[in-house]
Amino acid sequence: MLQLKRSLLAFAGLSVICGLIYPLAVTVISQAVFLEQSNGSMIINGKQIMGSRLIGQQFTSPKYFHGRPSASDPPYDASNSGGSNLGPTSAKLLSQVQSRVSRIREENGLPADAAIPADLVLTSASGLDPHISPLSAALQVKRIAGERKMPESDVERLIHQNTEYPLLGMWGKEHVNVLQLNLALDNAFNGRR
Repeated sequence: MLQLKRSLLAFAGLSVICGLIYPLAVTVISQAVFLEQSNGSMIINGKQIMGSRLIGQQFTSPKYFHGRPSASDPPYDASNSGGSNLGPTSAKLLSQVQSRVSRIREENGLPADAAIPADLVLTSASGLDPHISPLSAALQVKRIAGERKMPESDVERLIHQNTEYPLLGMWGKEHVNVLQLNLALDNAFNGRR
């Protein structure tokens, strides 16, 4: 009976510590120190939540920059994140990549031998990556400028303004958040009307 009492007391104590005190402390600290990150790194335009800086969105309109392909179905479903697990010798992966390369060349009016950056045809490990390389964004400039009847130099300027650089100049690579870039594009376009 003594063992049962000790076990129940340890269970109750650990339940309060691990199930109440610790989560409450982590929540209070994260809300005080990392408010934006702990609330999902939301991008807000006016009073409307446009999305998260951390999760990609699917853009299909020719007026917008297109991001990295998603490995989840439906695309960019955060509850179903993960890579495709297809290896470099997979016939299915090769078929998907060839299809994506053809589509990108067709959408952007590129010649059949034009090189396409890997991040436009391969999914990321999570399948939710919200970023593309500046090279991938630059490849889409002509299409977007034509659709929006803007000078290509204005679209290129937006890419440059929205490019994020490596942390401390050495960790990571240059990248562009597609949602933020498309919002900047909308803001620049709306300012022209």
